[in-house]
This record gives sequence, C-alpha cells and structure tokens, in this order.
Amino acid sequence: MTVSTASIRAVGVTTYGAPDALQVVEVPKQELGPTEVRVRVTAATINPTDTYTRNCSRSKTGTPRGAADVPGMDIAGTLIEIGEDADTSLSVGDRVMGIVVPRDDHGAYREDIVLPARSVTAAPRNADDIAASTLPMNGLTARRALDLLALNPGQVLAVTGAAGSTGGYVIQLAKHVGLIVVADASEADEELVRSLGADQIVRRGEGVADRILELYPDGVDGLFDGSVQESAVLPAVKTGGGVATVRGYRGDGKRDLRVHAVSVVDMVEEQKKLDELRQLAEDGVVTLRVADSYAPEDAWRAHERLEAGGTRGRLVIDFTR
Repeated sequence: MTVSTASIRAVGVTTYGAPDALQVVEVPKQELGPTEVRVRVTAATINPTDTYTRNCSRSKTGTPRGAADVPGMDIAGTLIEIGEDADTSLSVGDRVMGIVVPRDDHGAYREDIVLPARSVTAAPRNADDIAASTLPMNGLTARRALDLLALNPGQVLAVTGAAGSTGGYVIQLAKHVGLIVVADASEADEELVRSLGADQIVRRGEGVADRILELYPDGVDGLFDGSVQESAVLPAVKTGGGVATVRGYRGDGKRDLRVHAVSVVDMVEEQKKLDELRQLAEDGVVTLRVADSYAPEDAWRAHERLEAGGTRGRLVIDFTR
C-alpha cells in the first residue's frame, strides 16, 4: 500500500515555545495498516502533558521532525476506515473515542488519525464528541493507578489533586469498587470533590500529609498523588502501603512503600478497559467534565488558559468549527 500524498489539518508547532507557538498546520495523511483504523476527528482533548510536546520538553533534537510536532493524547470522532486484520467489533460510521501516543506529527490534534484498532472503542451513547474525547487518557490513567495499587474493598485511598480530571476519575472508580476515599481540596473545590464521592476531605496544599494523618493516625492503605507532591505526602501512607505517582517519581526510599510510577502508555491497547470506562460513563459512575471548547486556530488560547491554572474539567479542540 502506498502512503497518501494528501494533507490534513492539524494543530502543532513548527518552532517550540509558549502557547502562541501553536498554529494550524498541514500534515501528511497517514497510511492505514492492516491492524489499524482511521478516525475522522471531531474533538481532541487538551491535557497538561500536551504542553511538553509544545515547549520542547519531549524533543531530543530541539527541532520538530517533519511538517510539525502535534500534541494530544485523546480523540473522539467517527470511524471511517478499518484495516483488513483489525481486531474490532466496530463498524464504519460508528462514533468512537481513542487514546493516542503522540510522536512527531502523530498527536491527537488532527482532523484525521490512524490508530491501532485496540486503542479505539465506542463513544458513550449519552455524551457528545466533545465530552467523549475527555475520557480515554485521564480515565485509563486512573484505571492503571488503581490496578497497580490493588486495594481491597474497605481499604482507605488518599487522593491529591482530587479536583483535577484524573483525580476525579480515581475517586469515582475507587468508590465504585468499594474503597474509602480521603481527598484534598481547596475551599473553592470542596463541593466539587464531595460530589465526586470523596468520603472525607482535607484542605489541599502544604501539610496535607499531616491533615490526612489526623484522620488516619496509622496512615492510609494507598495514595494516588495526582498533584505531584511526591515526598511531602508520602508520610500519609502506612508502612507497606501503596503509592501511585505520575511523571515517573518512584519514591524517596526512606520507608517500605510500594511505589508505582503510572504510565498510561502501558494502557494504549487495553481496548477492554477503555470500553469498560465507556460503560461506566453511560451508567453515570464516572463524570465527563468539559470546561470549554475552542476552534483549532484558538488552541493556543486553550493552552494559555490551561497554564494559568484553576481550570476544572477539560479544554477541548473542536474540529467541526
């Protein structure tokens, strides 16, 4: 099969930098492999990790390769082509969502994308594409964290960054399997975090470990450190307890803790787990939270808003605009 010479619209960077480095670009349309599917993307979620593609943190050369570097890790849209050996029960025309591993121009901020068939599943029936696009990356990160912690019903899980999208999914998935959840929140976010199902709430910020220990003097059984407090929050976990961290942190080695560095890349072809999240969204177990959507040419404004902090719910690029 020959690679198509056609180009498609994307949002990316030709020069790394601040949010205004993002622009609408043309990138080559990708070839469809036998085990892959093609999706016409209508919505691509903006996540904090996307800023690392934009600002050069992920580049080994300092220069984008090919037409541009395209960020983005999750999409929703319409399935328009299926490879002859693709492992899927989906059909052309189905509404779908999928998880993306960005590499060069292959990130999610593009109106046409080719993905492994097992990275794509049906979108929740009760959610539009904007909302559906917010589930794959954050939802699978939360699922991976809880799988690694392997806590039993009735055990106690602490969650930092509880008002964030991943933290919120961790709370809801943890409650679904019978865990007790103590979560951090600012005063402004307390009502939101309580609505997500947290059993107890402590004030977020410096000293959060001490506030958790006031509730559980022996420490909690597990911790999801969504706000990247790392060594500052480890004392809240009992000796022998489990910790799920993001951004590669593996603990300080001072106590006997089971520290798991969560990587969603390990989940990119876990189609069954992605589809379970779809079902949980349809059942109302997990809540899809959208803060706002932007036209592709305004994606830089979304990055600017994201980096300003305080956004609750996800910002999304709407390729139908």
